[in-house]
Formats: sequence, structure tokens, C-alpha cells
Amino acid sequence: MLPDLLADVSRETQARLDAFSRLYDKWSPRINLTATSTHEDFWTRHVADSAQLIALAPDAGHWVDLGSGGGFPGMVIAIMSEPDAERRVELIESNRKKTAFLQAVKASCAPHAVIHADRIEKVIPSIARPDIVTARALAGLPKLLDMTAPWLAEGTRALFHKGRGYADEIEESRANRTFDLIVHESRIDAESVILELSNVLPRPDRDSN
Repeated sequence: MLPDLLADVSRETQARLDAFSRLYDKWSPRINLTATSTHEDFWTRHVADSAQLIALAPDAGHWVDLGSGGGFPGMVIAIMSEPDAERRVELIESNRKKTAFLQAVKASCAPHAVIHADRIEKVIPSIARPDIVTARALAGLPKLLDMTAPWLAEGTRALFHKGRGYADEIEESRANRTFDLIVHESRIDAESVILELSNVLPRPDRDSN
């Protein structure tokens, strides 16, 4: 049974998501795309959890997903955006087995997705500033802000999935940076949130360090 968040997608979108599900089922046992404990909850724990980001930035044209892994959230956003030429989704993943999986998904159901098979710090300088940058289960908030600082200082918004320890990560990040923050309650997991950050800048007293 599909989560409510996915109940109203078009038949074409559902067909693409079904193709993604089949590829996930085929590849996941071999290359550990996600934690084993979450394999049986693909539609809610992974797909719907990723899809909820679209409603937070419905008009964003250029998305970049860091550490895409099994395709969450980046590939779900790409699949649900097809064939909308106005929305471009780029995924960065350095693990070669996982990028092979992402390429298989792209070929099957997300032809407009762009996949970068390299380390995040090497790829970011070569990508034009996106409207939205995403990351899910990749790193703590201070490190995510380190990675994306040039974009976030120039107008990019971040949408980062976070679990129950998010308040500590925010406090740690505020020691070195100022930023605007909206905490969105997850529509999928009562213990999770989506952190929306913008106008991220070094604290003036830290800028000279």
C-alpha cells in the first residue's frame, strides 16, 4: 500500500517509481544500498521520505543531492520530476557500485538526472550554484555546511534530513556560522525533521580565523 504522500501521482510517475523499486530490489541485496533493517519499508521509509522535499521547494529548478547512495532523496526527486525540463537534478556519489546502480535507474526511469561519480569536494566547484541542495544520512550539520558554504552564502537553500539529535547539530553549527533556519516536521517519521537553511555566513568574529 502506497503512503498518502504518493497516492495522487500520475500513472506515468507511478510506473517510473515501480521501475525504480524493481531495480532497488535487484541491486540492494548485493551492494547494501540502504540499512538492511529498512529494506522492507521501501515506499514509506525511503521514497515518501524523499518525495516530501518537493513540496518544500515546488518551484526550484536546479537541485543537487550530496552522497546520493541508493538514490534518496535525489533520484526520487528526479523520477518524480520527469519529464519536466524545468527541473534539473544532479546526484553526487563516490561509491562506484552505487553509482552503477544510479546509472541503471537513470537509464530505466530518470533520463534527465545527472550523476557525478566522484567525491563531493571535487564535484562541487564544477557545478553551477543550485536552488536547492539536499543530503540524507550523509554527515553532521557542521560538515554539511562546510561542504556547501560557497553555495549557501550566495542564495542556495539547503534541505537536510535529520534525526532526533538535530538540536545539538544546530547548536554546534551556530558556533561558527549565522543562518536562517526553518525546522519542518517530517511527514513520514515523527522523530525526524527537515532542516531548511539559507543565508549561511561565517560569524563575523570567526571570519578571520
